[in-house]
Amino acid sequence: MTNADETWWNRIVAGFTHSPVPHVTGTELALVILLAVALSLPRVTWRYFGLLATVTHELGHAFAALMTGQRLGGIHLRLDHSGTTTTFSRRPLAAVWSTFWGYPVPAVVGAAMVWSGFNGWGPAAMSLGTLILLASFLFIRNGIGLLITAAAVLAAALLVLFVPPEFNGHVMIVLGLALLVAAVRDLGKLANVHLKRRDRLATSDAYLLSRATRIPAVVWIVLFAAVVGAAWWVAWQPMSQVFATLPSLTVPAVGGTPA
Repeated sequence: MTNADETWWNRIVAGFTHSPVPHVTGTELALVILLAVALSLPRVTWRYFGLLATVTHELGHAFAALMTGQRLGGIHLRLDHSGTTTTFSRRPLAAVWSTFWGYPVPAVVGAAMVWSGFNGWGPAAMSLGTLILLASFLFIRNGIGLLITAAAVLAAALLVLFVPPEFNGHVMIVLGLALLVAAVRDLGKLANVHLKRRDRLATSDAYLLSRATRIPAVVWIVLFAAVVGAAWWVAWQPMSQVFATLPSLTVPAVGGTPA
């Protein structure tokens, strides 16, 4: 193992400790929210950051499948932000479970990253995320998917190596909020498929769930939205405490009677 490899691995291991809670001001948090939106909404940035949301989505399917003892056939990722996770199971409920945990997972992961960032576990979240991305190589089955995953691992490795531990929390808050925004954006795209792009229904998890359970797709979309909303609520708790420290604006009375 080279010195660079040892340094990187030592940083990964050292990340699994509690670090000082970052001091986040209201002004900084407002800028962080704007940065997160800038990563997830404009087409020019979404073209690249959206690939991380896709990886997270497909890993959600994969992890849910492994949780229920299913055999994981592999993951295919594509540059158009689509992906496919193949699982094998003789239990219908297990298949439904793994199919469900695609769209909500970027929001769940985003909320966990935000919570970690605010509570001194930013380095641990960064280390864990890097290891999960490395492990995902075992399940990628196409060349483009390997390139996308390699790019994500490289970005994570650079963050581990060059971002000082005291700033890891701030980075996690930005990335977590960006994933939360991405989850809402993807839900909008899913709804658009069912409303206007019905020729693409076969690519919809909600459609696949409705076929497997006879429960209407709209119910599944509402359930996706409920989990995403719950994730936003969790992420909002530490954010609201920061905003609560901002001085309130007092509007002077006009035309009052002098004492």
